[in-house]
Order: sequence, then C-alpha cells, then structure tokens
Amino acid sequence: MNKYIAGHNFPDDLKAMDYDELELLSYEIRDFLVEEVSKTGGHLSSNLGAVELSIALHRSFDTPKDKLIWDVGHQTYVHKILTGRVNEFHTIRQLGGMSGFPKSEESPYDTFDTGHSSTSISLALGLAAARDLTGDDYHIVSVIGDGAMTGGLAFEALNNIENLDTNIIIVLNDNGMSISKNTGGMSKHLSNLRGSRKYLNAKKSIKENVAKVPVIGEGMVSGIQHARDSLKYAVIDDGIIFEEMGVKYFGPVGGHNIEELCSSFEMAKQCQSPVLVHIITEKGKGYGKAEEKPNVFHGIGPFDMDSGKPLKKPCGPTYSEVFGRELMRLAAKDKRIVAVSAAMMEGTGLDGFHKKFPDRSYDVGIAEGHAVTFAAGLAKAGLKPFVAVYSTFLQRAYDQILEDVCLQKLPVVLCIDRAGIVGADGETHHGIFDISYLRHMPNMTILAPRNAAELVKMMELAHSSDGPCAIRYPRGEAPAADSTEPGAGVCPDGCGESCGGAKREEIAIGKAQRLTDGKDVCICALGAMTEKALAAADILKKKGVDTGVIDMRFAKPIDEDILIDAAKGASLIVTAEDNVISGGMGEEINGMIAEAGSGVKTLNIGWPDSFIEHGSCGQLYSRYGMDASGIAERILEKLEKKA
Repeated sequence: MNKYIAGHNFPDDLKAMDYDELELLSYEIRDFLVEEVSKTGGHLSSNLGAVELSIALHRSFDTPKDKLIWDVGHQTYVHKILTGRVNEFHTIRQLGGMSGFPKSEESPYDTFDTGHSSTSISLALGLAAARDLTGDDYHIVSVIGDGAMTGGLAFEALNNIENLDTNIIIVLNDNGMSISKNTGGMSKHLSNLRGSRKYLNAKKSIKENVAKVPVIGEGMVSGIQHARDSLKYAVIDDGIIFEEMGVKYFGPVGGHNIEELCSSFEMAKQCQSPVLVHIITEKGKGYGKAEEKPNVFHGIGPFDMDSGKPLKKPCGPTYSEVFGRELMRLAAKDKRIVAVSAAMMEGTGLDGFHKKFPDRSYDVGIAEGHAVTFAAGLAKAGLKPFVAVYSTFLQRAYDQILEDVCLQKLPVVLCIDRAGIVGADGETHHGIFDISYLRHMPNMTILAPRNAAELVKMMELAHSSDGPCAIRYPRGEAPAADSTEPGAGVCPDGCGESCGGAKREEIAIGKAQRLTDGKDVCICALGAMTEKALAAADILKKKGVDTGVIDMRFAKPIDEDILIDAAKGASLIVTAEDNVISGGMGEEINGMIAEAGSGVKTLNIGWPDSFIEHGSCGQLYSRYGMDASGIAERILEKLEKKA
C-alpha cells in the first residue's frame, strides 16, 4: 500500500493541498496504478491518462453532492482511489471485490452504474431536469471521451440540450483514441480544435484588455461578444460544432495541468448554461510501455512492470485471431468480402485484415447501430459484409438487425466476439443475452463453434449463405480440433494454425453432430459449453451414468431430428449454453420435446435470470454450477429426484 496516498482523507484533503502537492500526488497515484494493475490486470492506459483530471474534478466540485457521471467508466480507478477505496483497490475486478466500473451500491460517489459508451450526456441531462424540477442546487458533470463522442446517443443528447436550457458541465477527455485510434468526422473536428488555443487566448486577451478601458470598456466587451463568431471562424476553419448546438465551449485545456484544469472548472461553474470543457490528455501517460502502445494496455491481464509483457500467454490462437486470419483467407478468394468494425479493429482481430485490405475495411466508430445498417447497405449493393462486434455491444443494434438486415433477408454476417461470460469486466460486459435477442428474429441463422476448426467451417458456411447469419464465439483461446474428430488432419488449403489443423468438412445449416453416445443421459451442448459437457459426461460415466453428448452447432435452426432421436432412448435431455436460460436454446428444445409427445425429462443449464457479477470465468462457471463438475452434479440431482 502506498502510505502517501493512504495517509490522506480524500477527497476533502485535495481542497487544502497546493498545486505542487497535487502534482506530487499525481506521480504517486500513477506509480500505485501501474503496480496494482500489473497484479490484477485491468484498464490501465485510460486511467493513467485521467489522473490529473480526476484530482481536479474532486478538488473543484463538492462530491458526492455534485454529481460526476463517467462515460463507460473504465477510467474511474483514480476516482475510486480518491473516494475512500484505496485500501480495497487490490480487490478490483476480483470475485467479491471492487468493480472496475462505477457501481452506485459500492459508493455514493458513483452516481450511476456505467459500462457502455456514449450515455453520460443523456444521463446528465436527466439528472439536471430532475434537479431543476425539484429546486435542488448542485452541479452535474458528464465526463466523456472523444471516442464515446462518436456514438449516436451522445449526439442525440447534444441535440436535446438547447431545448432543456439547463446547467450541466460536459468534460470532453480527448486523447485521440477509444481502444484503437479514432476515425471519422468528429475525430477530425476535435483534431482541429486541439490546435486552436490561439482562438481561446485571443478571445480572453481582447476581453481583458478592452474591459480596462474607462467608462466604455464594459459596453465594448458586450459588443465584442456579438463578434465572437467572426473571430472563431477566422481562426478555426471548421467552426465549433458544440457552440452551434447551444453549448459554451472552453478549451482546449491541458489535461495534465491540474491548475489549468481547476481554473477551467471554476469558470464553467459560473455559467448558467450548458458548458463543454475540452481537455487534451495522453492515454497511458507516465508509464512508457503504455505510452508506446496505449491500445495494448487499454485492457490487459497481469503483466511484468519492467518489460510490460503479459505474465500468462495463450498457448494457441484466440477465437478473435482465428476469425481474423480466416476472413483474410476468404477475402483473398472473394473480392466482395468487406469487414466492418465499431471502433474494435484490434479487439476483434481485424487489424491484420485492415492492413491487407485497407479499402475493404470500415471502422465506423463507437456506433454499432450504424455499423449494422451500413453493412445492410453494403449487402444490398452485392457485397458480403462481416460485422465484427462484442456481444455486449451488439445489444445496441437490436432494431437495426431486425429491421435493416433480417426483414430484408440480407447476407450480413454478424461475428459476435466475447459471447458468453467475459470475466473481470462483469455485468456490463458479459455477452450472455445474444442468443435470446437474436433467436426470435425471422430469417436469422445462429451458429456457435466449439473450437477453432468449427469457427473456420462456420465462416465458410456463412460466406455462402444468402441470408443473415450470426456466429458467436467466446473470449480467449480457441481449442484446436480433437485428433479423434472426423476430418482431423492437415488443412488442404494450407491455412494451418487458423483452422486448428482440421480438414474442411461440410456443415449443413441446422445440423448437429453427435460426439458420444449414452443410453441414460444426452447433453445437447452449444459452442464453448461442449467441452464442459464432454468432461461432465466422463465424470458421470465413472459414476455409472451412461451419458452422450451432442454438439448442437446451431442455436437456430435447431436439429429436431437428432434431438427427437436422442429423446427416444435417454431418460434425461440436458441443454447447456453460455447464455441466459430465458429465451435461449434450452427453452426452444423443451418446446420441441413436449410437442413431439416425448415423456423424457429435461434440464436446462445456462445463466440465471440475473446480472452476473465480475470474477474470473472459471470462478463464475463454478459458482453457478456450469463447469464440468457442476453440470455432472446437477444431472445427478435431477436423476435422483426423478427416481
């Protein structure tokens, strides 16, 4: 524990410290962050870039009376340190410990639970409208990154600001990145503003000097206010979009200068209208490895502080890497293939594709809804778009998938990364709802590979499809094909590692694969749950329960033939999926068996109807009875009850 940090009563002590002491504090916090995150893993680059900002906010505002809303919230580690949680910091992102995101149940300083992008201005407006209606008096600050400003919800909120005519402060933390480098018109606009300090300095200098003129000075200042647009547009060719939307613009401000930040916040507090303070920060500041590769240290596991290298490396390629390599192989053969990302080129494995096919890859920013409809337009024009997106973020494109892809029967391939639980990021990031919200969409096909080889085969199938497809796969390492699996061997196309070394074998739409036979129990497993089902079957066989396993491969359509055949001999049908039970594959299978008139009992294994906390994936599977031993135990309990 850092004694200097722990010895203070934050945030109250910040108000009594001079700026030299605050600067020293910023160094201490950075050292503390690097040391602690190297042990637990987490979001490092974004927090290193927000140290001075967090200090200045808590010095300038009376928190928790004044409300801070952190967009996304992955940059709140310093905020947590400064609000009484430094002694618990070693538990961050650990099972039962502190969340890596704001949690209102964790602290009154965490105004709102956040985890997804572009929501903070809307939240701030809602709080402000309520404050004004009830006659309360406090400041509301929305802290939003330049990456999050590319999201449509942020623009919807900005559009609403002038109508509400309320007092909020927006702090735009501009580091030129989200996870990867930002792209698009907003990024270009902010880049122009970063070089526009001469506008702010000129405006300030003119106002101060003219105001000193006896008698007429104040009147001249008032007149000059009417000429501000001329000055603004003379200095900045593209203009300032925020002031055009009714928001006063302060900046750019040095985001690592605490005194300058505090001065800007004090100015903003005096305004009785919406204000945006544009600050410039460096992602990863203070730790050389993170400054060099801020994207790598955006979200990282435990690492060696000196070298910056991960302490644990995957033995084989991840699902994201397999996806990226296979897409490049397919694209080399078919020029119609294009890739679409929502600010996740590297996270979804598309960085290699982007380098090889720059004209056929599109990063649309943090705008999943737009990404899907954009892909629908590409497909309508005859191309074959693959949209790579995390499961939890795809939720924001629900209507676009339904209306613009499924209704039109367009061959858009949704490549759903991080499906299932993701571990330490917790409730806001687990991808355990996608089967449920996609299954009821007409014309949609949903596939889930159990290993690298199946992912490759499913991508080929999706590529040849003439309708919407979704392929969901988990975070982390992709198992290679079993040596005993039909078709295992050397890949005839020479892709080697990217397909797990398995020969190409056809996968027919809606057809499952029986992996093992069993006369007592049949486990119908999907995707990543298949390996756990096989291990559970081994445990059960040792206990005298003959258990077979079917790799369902498809969450939609479901192979009814193999299912009904299995139900004829077994006394229990078990479904296993890395998705909530509600609306999932298991519920559909229950209905199929009942409709067929089979008397066989069923057991659905999946995530309960609740938000799953943070912790390692292994811990969470175990806690909820979804690891191999948990599955076996639940099956035995079911059989005992039946008996």
